[in-house]
Amino acid sequence: MNSSDGMNYAPQGKPNPVVKPGEFPFAAMALDHGHINGQCRGLVEAGGELRYVYDPDPKKVEAFTKRFPQAEPVSSPEAILNDPEIRLVAAAAVPCERGPLGVRVMEAGKDYFTDKTPFTSFDQLELARKKTRETGRKYMVYYSERLHVECAMFAGELIDRGAIGRVFQVIGFGPHRMGDPSKRPDWFFEKAKYGGILTDIGSHQCEQFLHYTGAKDAQVTNARVANVNHPQFPELEDFGEASLVADNGASFYYKVDWFTPDGLRSWGDGRTFIFGTDGYIELRKYVDIGTERAGDQLYLVNSEGEQHMELKDQVGYPYFGQLILDCLHRTENAMTQEHTFKAAELCLKCQQKAEA
Repeated sequence: MNSSDGMNYAPQGKPNPVVKPGEFPFAAMALDHGHINGQCRGLVEAGGELRYVYDPDPKKVEAFTKRFPQAEPVSSPEAILNDPEIRLVAAAAVPCERGPLGVRVMEAGKDYFTDKTPFTSFDQLELARKKTRETGRKYMVYYSERLHVECAMFAGELIDRGAIGRVFQVIGFGPHRMGDPSKRPDWFFEKAKYGGILTDIGSHQCEQFLHYTGAKDAQVTNARVANVNHPQFPELEDFGEASLVADNGASFYYKVDWFTPDGLRSWGDGRTFIFGTDGYIELRKYVDIGTERAGDQLYLVNSEGEQHMELKDQVGYPYFGQLILDCLHRTENAMTQEHTFKAAELCLKCQQKAEA
């Protein structure tokens, strides 16, 4: 795992299968973003059988099968969609293509697991909502900045235990490293394809806000985007920020950007601050600057005092096993469909308000 490369960041956990071998066959397609590696690794570690892979670009397929040699390349999407044994399709298409692909997957009778952001327009979101109701299939999203970060997962457990009381504010920072622009795909710089920075990497932030506060909905009070320092890419938004207030009164501010300096050993110094009536939590997700420590650092302050927890290899990534069991049993323990869609809706609203 290359921790300095955010586009191909794929955390590796410990195998923790929740099913027997062969009980949950799935396939991968649309390998446009490196997050597909994290999606598939999480499912494989939870016991899923990665049976097939498809992408029209043979180079992408070759790179993927080096990581996952068990995946058999196939010559068309239909080879996956028409196979009755495949239960779920994992995909990381160009953002503007994720919604339409998900509809196609669900119409084929399979559950869908897409990279974030799941949509680039409200029309795509509403069509996906309609199709989940019609087909009974799942449209799940890889909100990796919580689901594939051990300290972020444990923070939710602490909140559920009442460690900081009732959460009334969350602040999130999601900086990313641009790297060499020539190594980025063309769609990365085309706004109609990536959807805007608050829709794209901002989707992580909106999901965490809903999860940590327990909110069901929120209103966007302020949002702004800018191209601060990349005039050669006029459609690129390299900075974005937004503020929201939830239906339960909790507030949220988040900032996302493409300005991680080259001197940082991680692709981004992602941090989350969670404030409750009885204490607060700070998450240092990927790096603990100025120390030799890596990420997954959690700081907790409450009536019992100050605590620092190093959580790497201590929590695991339970979402993936829960997702597999949800697909098999038609439950909603990993993440509800409404929560999944509401996070997507909020980041679209933030983007809309920023452009108004």
